[in-house]
Amino acid sequence: MAHEVIEANHGTDDVLLVGLQTGGVPVADSLAAALASIEGHEVPVGSLDVAFYRDDIGLRPVLPEAVTHIPWPLDGKVVVLCDDVLFTGRTIRAALNALSDYGRPRAVQLAVMVDRGHRELPIRPDYVGKNLPTRRDEVVDVHADGVDLGEMVR
Repeated sequence: MAHEVIEANHGTDDVLLVGLQTGGVPVADSLAAALASIEGHEVPVGSLDVAFYRDDIGLRPVLPEAVTHIPWPLDGKVVVLCDDVLFTGRTIRAALNALSDYGRPRAVQLAVMVDRGHRELPIRPDYVGKNLPTRRDEVVDVHADGVDLGEMVR
């Protein structure tokens, strides 16, 4: 994915990575390390908690996961949102709304480790580690050692 980000953006000079709490933060950190080893300089990494921007408030408890940390202006930059699993697209919609509170990026791109399908919104990733077709009732867990598939507990 790092090579794809560099190619699509003609380098990383205007690129900022923002990991979605909590699963996207390690993805952003790993991507930043790969970009730095290729480009020879650090790419800024922030984090974004979208709990209060979700469209299912009232359907489930709102529990902020962790602190949002975006210490630089987004205006005119290319923001690469990073997440571990892309499913319905609703978390990404919430992230796009949240980002607008921090500025107006020139472009927003999406990098995910796993795209499992079942989209409910017209959102697609720009960079994908693995396409993994799943059933709606399966759970996908991404961690440092790989990806686990499991059954949803009811």
